[in-house]
Formats: sequence, C-alpha cells, structure tokens
Amino acid sequence: MSGQRVHVLAPGRVNLIGDHTDYTGGLVLPMTIDRYTEIKGTRGGDRVHLSSFDEPDALDLPLHVERPQDVEPTWGRLVAGVVSELPSPVGFQGKVSTDIPIGAGLSSSAALEVAVALALGYRGTALETAQLCRRAENRAWGVPTGIMDQLAITAGVKGHALLIDCGDLTVQPVRLPSDLEIVVVFVQQRTLVGSPYAERVAECAAAEAVIGPLRTATTDEARTIDDPVVRMRAMHVTGENQRVRDFASALGAHDLHTAGRLMVESHESLRLLYATSTPAMDAAVAQLCALPGVYGARMTGGGFGGCVVALTEPGALLQGWVVQAVAGAGFAAD
Repeated sequence: MSGQRVHVLAPGRVNLIGDHTDYTGGLVLPMTIDRYTEIKGTRGGDRVHLSSFDEPDALDLPLHVERPQDVEPTWGRLVAGVVSELPSPVGFQGKVSTDIPIGAGLSSSAALEVAVALALGYRGTALETAQLCRRAENRAWGVPTGIMDQLAITAGVKGHALLIDCGDLTVQPVRLPSDLEIVVVFVQQRTLVGSPYAERVAECAAAEAVIGPLRTATTDEARTIDDPVVRMRAMHVTGENQRVRDFASALGAHDLHTAGRLMVESHESLRLLYATSTPAMDAAVAQLCALPGVYGARMTGGGFGGCVVALTEPGALLQGWVVQAVAGAGFAAD
C-alpha cells in the first residue's frame, strides 16, 4: 500500500430536526450536503503529515498518539484522535481543504474525522467508521457528543434525509420532495468546546436516573421530574423524538406545511426548554418564517450559535445556501 495516491471526499451535514437527542439514543433526521472536506495525498510511511488550506501550521504526527487532546496545532487534535483509534494506522502525507464553513454547526469536524479515517486506510462499515470517529472526537475534545454527525456523513444517501435511531443505530433513508428547497443561513460562529454542551448531557443523565431512558420516555413522564431544569431538558428530548417521527411522516405524505410547523416547534423547544439557542438565532428564525414561501425554520446542530435551516418553496429565499442531499463519504474518481 506504500505510495498509494488517495483522494477522499467527506460531506458536511445539516440536521433538519432532532437536536440533542442522539446522546440519549433518540431520533434524529439529518442530511448530508454538497459541501465537502477533501484530503489528497499519498498513503505510506511511518508518520502522518497534513497541511491545510485553512490553517497556517501543518500537522506532523507519529502513528502512536497517547494524548490527542495535547496535540498542536489544535486543528490536528481531531486527526490525532482518529490516528489513536485506528487499529492499524499507516502513514500519510497530504493536504486538507474544505468548503464546509468552520464553526457553523454543519459538521466540519466530523467530516474531517471521517476523511482522515478513510485516507489512512480504515475499511469498516458506515456504522463502524462513524463509531470510530465519534470515539476519536470525544477523546480529542473531551466533549461527550453523540453519533449523529459521523453516522450521517458515512451513511448519506443522495436525494434523501436520514431517519437515524441513535439507540439501535439503524438508518432509514427518507426521500426529499423534488419541489422543496432546503436553505442554510449562517448566523454566528460557535464551538462546542467550552460551551454548556456537556452540562446538557449531564442533565439528561440526571433525568434518566429518575424516569429511565429518555429514548422511550414520554413527555408526561418528563413532567414528573422535580428539578425544574432537569425537567425542561427531559421534556425537550421526549418531545423532540416525537417531532422527528412526525416530521418524517410529513415528508412522506408531502405535507410540507406540517413539516415546517414541526421545525418551528423544535426551535421553540430548543430555545425555551433546552436553552441552546441565542437571540441572534431566534431573530433569524423569526425573520425567515415571516417570508412568503417559507414553510418553517429552526436552529440546527449543537447550538450556541451556528446556522439556521429553512424549508422553502423553490426560489423563496435569496439569502443563504440552497443545499442538496448527497451520498456519504468516499473516494473520488480521479
């Protein structure tokens, strides 16, 4: 395999509905989008050397990395996390580029992880690759993220969103109507490192200690929790799981008005019950929903900034990026 030329493409993802449910084994409905992280280079040798079009400092790593969280430059920590999780890492020399906006909540980090795993020769299934990359991210950043991003990127299906059950780890493609546009609007940059993300994970664990697994709990059960903050977090998760089911059904029935309403309800739940939105995100959602031809909009991703996503009639919005659902990560045909 030494000296083998490699060209990998890993798409970003936007989550249409179902945020902060994956780490409790709940339901999510993301889609891979036509923006990519790309790695070109040569596989072989005993070190990983990567430079980036977006970062001034190159990364140079041995194949044995014990503490990815200490690697410099900091963008290389995710790469180091993947190297540390690979069963038989090989060397690589190449360059990374991306047109996925960094810090926008569109999974630029997970796309990098998946691209690195493929570039360095990992040949697991879509699920195995996603699980490896999730472990790498948790180890490198110390943030207890779920598996949605990585699994969406490895399992993407052209023209479809993905109904992912993060408990039994099944993926069901959901066809997107041809007379629908999905528009992503960037609002403000964010990072999950240092954010209250880990607090939300802990609050969900506290809820599960009272009422059992949130993936199967009802909102009525969530309402019985005494602690008001923990109760709100649980009510969001239980309500969001049901909204994901209803949203998938609405798309299947071509009921775009209901799908849009569910997106707005999801945003309000994230704003009021989960406290992951921001005033700028709220204003952006309100402005989009007031426009003709917009079925609904919501914040997307881990929160505390990033992007909003809107469901619209074709041509309804002149701002943002109209995104298409594409296939998952793989090798380019050079």
